[in-house]
Amino acid sequence: MKKGTSKLVAIGLTLALTLSFAACGGKAPAEASSKTAAAPAAADGEKIELKFLHKWPQPENTIYFDEVAAAYMKENPNVTIISEGVADEPIKDKLRVMMGSDDRPDVFFSWSGEFAKKFIAAGAAMDLTDAMKADGSAWEKSIMQAGLEPFSANGKIYGVPLRINGKFFVYNKEIFEKLSLKVPATWDEFLTVCETVKKNNIVPISFGDQFPWAACHYITGLNQKLVPQDVRVKDYEKATGEYTDPGYVEALDKFKELNDKGYFNEFPNSVSHDMAHQSFAMGECAMMYVELEEFASVDKNLEGTPWGFFAMPAIEGAAGNQNFLVGAPDGFMVSSTSKHPEEAVKFLKYLVNPDNAAKLVEMLKWPSPVIGAINADNSPEYLVNGMKAVESAEGMALWLDTDIDIRISDVYLPSLQDLLNGDVTSADLMKKVQEIAKTVQTAP
Repeated sequence: MKKGTSKLVAIGLTLALTLSFAACGGKAPAEASSKTAAAPAAADGEKIELKFLHKWPQPENTIYFDEVAAAYMKENPNVTIISEGVADEPIKDKLRVMMGSDDRPDVFFSWSGEFAKKFIAAGAAMDLTDAMKADGSAWEKSIMQAGLEPFSANGKIYGVPLRINGKFFVYNKEIFEKLSLKVPATWDEFLTVCETVKKNNIVPISFGDQFPWAACHYITGLNQKLVPQDVRVKDYEKATGEYTDPGYVEALDKFKELNDKGYFNEFPNSVSHDMAHQSFAMGECAMMYVELEEFASVDKNLEGTPWGFFAMPAIEGAAGNQNFLVGAPDGFMVSSTSKHPEEAVKFLKYLVNPDNAAKLVEMLKWPSPVIGAINADNSPEYLVNGMKAVESAEGMALWLDTDIDIRISDVYLPSLQDLLNGDVTSADLMKKVQEIAKTVQTAP
């Protein structure tokens, strides 16, 4: 699906704005490259070089991608995979530069939702539908629909999920047992738990909002629960978004209440997510809102202290769907201008096949959307149970910053920090969002 040059330049300009604050990651080098030496090209095979861009430069993560690439090259000796890992924030600039030039990766990382739609709309992502539907839709059927749907548009599939993530509150069981607390089923019960913990001189929730994607995850869930589903879906589309439902203001009020009542640690805007993890691990806080992929770190950091998890509790009487889970898949797309599209698709299919999905789970303890990849034989109990919670949800509320137009999130997200600082009210914040939403409706 090759578009004109102007269209490809357009994505460079569009992605210049695309600096969303997506899912979290640990401290790591911003960038890491590796080129595993391939065997000499087969005598009758064309020499092929594929560029592969992912967002995990940490040595403990990069090793997985290097091993998969090496195994692929061993099976396909005429192919050389040049792998590059670039961390969360730098990869956004990297994608912008590369997509606006002739030097583009054949297979590249993308978040799902609006982030992926930028590539799709600009014609920079290859349509993978035929490959997915081949052989009786064998590839498509091997992946959870909840992982594929956010990479789809107009009935076509443009991306393949590597991971699928959900957001949960983890809690220290020793603190809960000491204070005779039960896992809250409703928001009111959650606030009661927070108040009890606070009265016993323990911080209820460890929260690092140095980068406002962390606050964004709270608002993603609260918007989902407080705004009617059809209204929220309409508002998140840039052509129809109004954001006038009172549920949006109520969501901000509930988030601010957690801070105003002292349920978060002090000065969350100056605390990093990693520092929040450390406070929770040290028993200084009773709970923390984390992603399923972070469960392995939680378990390791607690060093044997028992812990559990629960989804954001239901808000009784609220207008939204209470059975959705905050989260999203992320994965890979194939460049529409790849010189070797068939080989690029073949490598991507290899990367997410059942064997490598199981390897991902075993090595990195990441939740895979490949059906059967996570099971009691290869995964810790917390990961198995976490995936069951993801599968039992009625749907997923995608991270707000990847589900709405970047121009809106550029106003929405930083204002969440202002809200915690008391520099803006919930109503004033949403008025700013409404104003930019109107502008976006008529903008290119």
